[in-house]
Amino acid sequence: MIAITGANGNLGKATIGFLLKKIKPEQIVAIVRDPKKMEDLKNSGIQIRIADYDDLESLNEALKGVDKLLQISAISIGDQGVKEEANVVTAAKQQGVQHIVYTGAVKPKLDAYFMATQQCLATEKAILDSGIPHTFFGNSLYMETIPIFIGEALEHGNIYYPAGNGAVSFVSRVDIAEALSNVLAGNGHENRRYEITGSKAYTFKDVAAILTAERGIEVSYVNIPNVVLAEELDKFQMPDEQIVWQLSLADSIKADEFSYVDDTLEELLKRKPFELKEYLRNL
Repeated sequence: MIAITGANGNLGKATIGFLLKKIKPEQIVAIVRDPKKMEDLKNSGIQIRIADYDDLESLNEALKGVDKLLQISAISIGDQGVKEEANVVTAAKQQGVQHIVYTGAVKPKLDAYFMATQQCLATEKAILDSGIPHTFFGNSLYMETIPIFIGEALEHGNIYYPAGNGAVSFVSRVDIAEALSNVLAGNGHENRRYEITGSKAYTFKDVAAILTAERGIEVSYVNIPNVVLAEELDKFQMPDEQIVWQLSLADSIKADEFSYVDDTLEELLKRKPFELKEYLRNL
């Protein structure tokens, strides 16, 4: 059986959708905290099991009989996030899971600015220490996050974000899901690391230029100081720890931590990945 943690999220559900085209539904286990969020798949034939990243006992119960596990990164951050992801690895080890596929960050390094990258590194170490055969997906930023970065640029003409000249190899979340399904339903991917990126890295100035060309709306990029972003996020009553997390993401983009480009995704898909220009054209 193949299990997916965080199965109610966008990546989890998309991966299940592709898996349903490859294997029998009863071989798929969706692990979620709230089964109500799986209403659209409750009649698909898949197994829906309840567990919490912060509850080791529930994870052990949910992973019974599972051979392969897609461990999708937890949404919790900081020490809590590290603890929750470690719980999944511990339960997988205790239940005899034979293969973990983990979604982390592209080209992670110990001195990375992005807090989530540090969390991913901690989980990768836990998986390596467990001795369970693994496949690490080092994902660049999803194209689907672009609306968060550009805000109301299509209405007001400016993208305000403190990314400097940093470039990002944006990648489609749907393409990642299909590649994950190919790995989970296939063989020969054990103890491999795949850097999953788009075919080119783009600065936010490039994004503005593409929007201008594709949408016929004059869009410019304005590089703002971190403090301005922090003040804006504070207006929306975002918790301080979340603001720090968001600023770490901005710093990581500025430092080109997401600029790496690799053709592994094309190899896994056996086709060209979805291009940024096409995404922005239909945004």
